[in-house]
Parts: sequence; structure tokens; C-alpha cells
Amino acid sequence: MVKRRRGVGRWNDTVTWEIGPPGRELHTPGGLYLLLHRLMARSRVFSGSVSLWSIWRHRLLPPFPAGAIGHADPFAVDLTGPGVKFDAWGARHDLTTDAAPDGSNPPRLPVHMGRLRTSIEVRRTRHLGGHLPSAARSNTIPVLFRNYLRGDPTTIGWAQDVIGSALLDAEQTALAAHRRSLDPVTSSPVVLPVTADAPRALGQETGWTTCTDPDEHPRTGQPCRSSFLDCFHCSNCLVTTDHLPRLLGLLATLRERRDRLGEQQWWQRYGPAWTAIRHDILVRFTPAQIRHAQRLAPTDAILDLVENPWERT
Repeated sequence: MVKRRRGVGRWNDTVTWEIGPPGRELHTPGGLYLLLHRLMARSRVFSGSVSLWSIWRHRLLPPFPAGAIGHADPFAVDLTGPGVKFDAWGARHDLTTDAAPDGSNPPRLPVHMGRLRTSIEVRRTRHLGGHLPSAARSNTIPVLFRNYLRGDPTTIGWAQDVIGSALLDAEQTALAAHRRSLDPVTSSPVVLPVTADAPRALGQETGWTTCTDPDEHPRTGQPCRSSFLDCFHCSNCLVTTDHLPRLLGLLATLRERRDRLGEQQWWQRYGPAWTAIRHDILVRFTPAQIRHAQRLAPTDAILDLVENPWERT
């Protein structure tokens, strides 16, 4: 098989095509190829074509010059072949680009083989719900994405909608699981939307909050040995306005980690703490308090120092 793509370069490969059961050969690409191979066998003897194609040409088929009559490979020079005028086809179908911002008449849409192929691949992929293994009929999945889908604006917009919906579903599912796992007696932090010096004086500062009784965990009754990220699911956890800047700095660090880690790994490691802060703690403070704390948020959330070593491996 000789395959050419964008230029004069060629690369060859040996392929195996399915031709289907007897009586169904023409329903497969391999069977259709064998039919064309057999029909053009005699013409190839005269033209000397090294590819599958060989047809009879005459003066009525441009771009052949006058007198160019005989057997020939129509795709030996140009992959578009003789007589295929994409621009004329686009004009007959009144294909135009998007309307200009100034309201002027939109220009004609340039039509070429690559644009047609991309449109077909995009349409098939969208019809199949974006499932690339099913959409990749004439190419492998990497080739389909790299050469046809990656730079197409409609595919990008559609993929962003799909990914956004998937992330929203994952977030809502994680939040629902978080809510179901909470014990209202032992798993909810105490949030005081004011400065509370007296209760803090009785406790011990952690990474981002105050632990009112580190010597007695509410679930085990033993001294606490949990990670500071687990404090957000403990009734010994006390949060006041003084903690807001550090909590907002921690959220910013968690967002950065989300860009580096996979969604599954990020949700497993940081999802519970992120959910507790976003949906159990920050909602207790006013927008003005949060805006003020954002101006004081530290750039380093010391997450690497307080996270257990086995959680980072």
C-alpha cells in the first residue's frame, strides 16, 4: 500500500483487509478494493501504473492537455484527480464562510479535500458521542485526533462541553458521597465567623485550623494521629476568621495540584478536604470576609510539610 499525505513524500506499508463472507464482499473495503483491482487490471498493462488506478482518458477530461488520450493513472500527479473542481462544487452549493462583523456579504468558503475529510470525521465522531474507537474507521485513534479533530473549533467546543459536564458530575458525586459519610456529631468542624481567642487558647494550632482537643479524638478517644487534611472532618476542628487567609491559600494550592494530578488521584487525595472547605466552611463567612482574607492569603500553603509522606508516594 502506498500512502501519501501532504506533499511528495511516500511511505509504504503492508496491510490486511477483511473482505467479508462469500456474497458480502462488496460490503467491506477489502472486497471493494479487489473489485476495482480486477476491473482495472487490463488498463494497468497499457499505462504501466504502479497503483490500483488506471482509466481511459480523452480530451473532454481536464486537466489533460490536447492529444493526451489513452490509459493513465489519474492520481499519479495530483491526488484530486481529473475533473474534480472543489471550488466550483462549493459555488454551486452556495457554500460561504460566517458572516463578517461589519455585515458585508460573506466570502465563498474554500473547499478542498482536507476540509471535506475533516468535516466527515467530525460529523461521524459527534454522531457516535465522541467515542473514538467507534469513530476511527479509516484511521487509528491517534491519527484521527491529531490530523482531523484536534484543531477543529466545533470539536473543541463540543469536547469542552462534554468534559465540563463530566467534571461537574464527578464533583457532584463526590460531594454527595461526602455528605453521606459525614457524622453530624463527630465529623463536622466548628465554624465561628468571628475571631475566637478564648477557644483557640484552649487548643493547638494545626496547619490551617485549631484543634480544641488533640489528646482525645472524638471517634477513637485516643490522641489524634490523623493528617492535618483530616481535621476538616473532625468536630475538634475550630475555624475562625483568623484562619481564612490560610484556608484560601490552601485552596489555591489544591487547584494547582489538580492541574498536575489526574482527576481520580486528586479526588482520592484532596477531594474530601476541598469539599469540606468549599461547602462546609467558606459558606459560613460573608463575601466581604472572604475578599478581605484573599488579600492576606499566603503564597505557600505548606502542604508538602503537613502531608503524610505515604500520601505523596
